[in-house]
Amino acid sequence: MSRVAAFLFALISGVAAVSAAETPTYTHEIEQWRATRVAKLTAPDGWLSLIGLEWLHEGANRVGSAADNDIVLKAGPAHLGTVTLAADGTLRIALDKDSGATVDGKLVAEAVLVDDMHVVDGAAPTAVHFGNASFYVIDRDNRRALRVKDGDAEARRDFVGIDYFPIDPSWRIEADWVPFVPAHDLEIGTAIGTIDKVSVPGKAVFQRDGHTFELLPYQEEPGGELFFVLADQTSGKQTYGAARFLYAALPAGGLAKPGKLVLDFNKAYNPPCAFTPFATCPLAPPENRLDIAVTAGEKKYASGH
Repeated sequence: MSRVAAFLFALISGVAAVSAAETPTYTHEIEQWRATRVAKLTAPDGWLSLIGLEWLHEGANRVGSAADNDIVLKAGPAHLGTVTLAADGTLRIALDKDSGATVDGKLVAEAVLVDDMHVVDGAAPTAVHFGNASFYVIDRDNRRALRVKDGDAEARRDFVGIDYFPIDPSWRIEADWVPFVPAHDLEIGTAIGTIDKVSVPGKAVFQRDGHTFELLPYQEEPGGELFFVLADQTSGKQTYGAARFLYAALPAGGLAKPGKLVLDFNKAYNPPCAFTPFATCPLAPPENRLDIAVTAGEKKYASGH
């Protein structure tokens, strides 16, 4: 195909063309993105370090690695302490005097625990550390659980790397941004059976192989990038069945008016649930299940669930 023909095909297909001269630069960009992604995934506190998702019951929850605890951890002292969940949802921890544990880096006997949904000003939830392991509390649909991590986790130690589709510039697509005024509500299921209701500010509309497709995003935090939870004809076969994730920068003109945005499917990646059974990932809603094989981005993890 001539360069002129390739350019015309790109325009017809809705692809933000990457010229032959730009291809090595683009390939390097994707390779760098992949390296950063793997570094975060395999970090001592990354998703591969998860060793537990332990749900709390109201009242006192004795925590430790010994069998006589209410919550038995896979790492740490035999008796770490007691986490108390009050009827109003507040949490406190009383540490065993011999646990050696710290709360946000401090040696204390007792402390309030702030979960991930009740932090303020971008702060992190309260972290309890013990040796190479730690936990913090997550809130999912008003249920609280300990998210337990260990730098020596088997999943991190035995990580086998990520398989990818070949880098394909044609999957870097310029889409039309169509705002919703007002924003639409979208229900998204999760791996733990809950339903999250998110606000969708608009839709990305793009063309591929002569067909038109739409994807609905939401923002995980105000002003943040657009976040897409999607599936396609490769899902459950070449790629992880439940979903893949994709971020996109906001349209240049903002979310409130029509514009353009780039969907780079070479950056479509596996959710944490592809690597660990202890995550609480969103699932692709029916609206984001594409009737096309997106042969770009991450493939199914070789040791995935």
